[in-house]
Parts: sequence; structure tokens; C-alpha cells
Amino acid sequence: MNTWLLPLIMVAGGMGAACRYLLDDTIGRRMRGVLPLGTMVVNVSGALALGVVWGLMSCGGISTEVAMVVGGGFLGAYTTFSTWMYESLRLVEEGARRAAAINLLGSLLAGGAACAAGWGLVIWLAR
Repeated sequence: MNTWLLPLIMVAGGMGAACRYLLDDTIGRRMRGVLPLGTMVVNVSGALALGVVWGLMSCGGISTEVAMVVGGGFLGAYTTFSTWMYESLRLVEEGARRAAAINLLGSLLAGGAACAAGWGLVIWLAR
């Protein structure tokens, strides 16, 4: 790895974490409910963006280094597996098992579909 790449990944990670906090906080204040919608929106939008990054890299539209900074740095810190798991466990502990299942499976399926859609869109546009 190039010596200049790690500092860029670190800065991008800080920016991703800040964006995650701001978006999650904004959604959380506006949409109250049992489901952690802020985390869901963050993770699904991050999966979509990662699919776009993957598609761009696959088509030669961006370099591996740019993909590492954006995908590994920014999006790695923007999305949050640990918060998704914590919020799912919290729902189970509060007796909201159905909401926990919706959070776990809904986020997983929506994230997978969003990532595939982002990749597919780039591949389709590149042809």
C-alpha cells in the first residue's frame, strides 16, 4: 500500500463517521418509533454507494486506491454493523422481537439489494 493512502483512508473514515452521525441523528429526531430507521437508512444508502464504487472499479472508472479510500474509509465508517447489531439486541431485550427481526432481516435484504442495484446500475450505464 502506498504511504499516502492510509492517511486518506483515515480522513475519509472520519468524514464517513461524521456523516453517519448527522444523518442518523436527523432521522432519529424526525421519525420516532420502535425501529431504528436512522441506522437502516445509513446502512442501506451506504450499501448502495458501495455497489456504485464496486461497479466503477469493475469498469475501470476509478482506481483501486480511490475505491479503498471511498469504500473502505468513508463508507466503512459511514455504515455501522455494530450499531445495527446493538439496536437489534436492544429490541429483543425490550420484548420487541418482531421489530428486531424486521430490523435484522429488513436491513440485510435491503442492503444486499441496494448494493446489487448500485453495482448493476453502473455496469448497465457503462455498456
